[in-house]
Amino acid sequence: MQVEIQDLVNTGEMLPLMEEFYTIQGEGYHKGTAAYFVRIGGCDVGCHWCDVKESWNADLHPPTHTDAIVENASAYSNTVVVTGGEPLTWNMEPLTTKFKTKGMQIHIETSGAYKLTGIWDWICLSPKKIKLPTPEIYKVANELKVIVYNNDDFRFAEEQAAKVNDDCILYLQPEWSKREKVIPLIVDYVMQNPKWKVSLQTHKYLNIP
Repeated sequence: MQVEIQDLVNTGEMLPLMEEFYTIQGEGYHKGTAAYFVRIGGCDVGCHWCDVKESWNADLHPPTHTDAIVENASAYSNTVVVTGGEPLTWNMEPLTTKFKTKGMQIHIETSGAYKLTGIWDWICLSPKKIKLPTPEIYKVANELKVIVYNNDDFRFAEEQAAKVNDDCILYLQPEWSKREKVIPLIVDYVMQNPKWKVSLQTHKYLNIP
């Protein structure tokens, strides 16, 4: 990679863009809402059940100027969701500042494993056992989304819920490949612990991206 481009990536003026697309948010609090998704490449958290493993290697995704990303998104929607990969691998200040100049609502989906940068209207924190969130993101998360793959994930969910702010909405979401097994467990758990809500990947049921 050219030195000039690498410098721009390091400062967040360019980002390894895996894909961008206009769709319906399928998960969590904003499910059913039209939004423009920006998927940033690069992730070393490495969840074995990740459904976008092709996002992990940032070198596979072309460095794209944030001006172009913002221009594309603003042509479709007032709401943008920045996801990954792990978007906080990179400095999100330039991208989100430019989104704000367009008056856009900016959401992020993150494991919280790296320092929180950027200006966000909604933070979906989806923590992972193998690389825990940084302490500061618990205070500002709007929703906590814990993926349930096995029974131990309920213990982990409670451990994480004890760290977030009082206004944070708590979600348990079945890992897609285990959904038939874990959905009954989640339903029972939420009924016994109603501070939690069920989140489903509705976009997969609707067969949309």
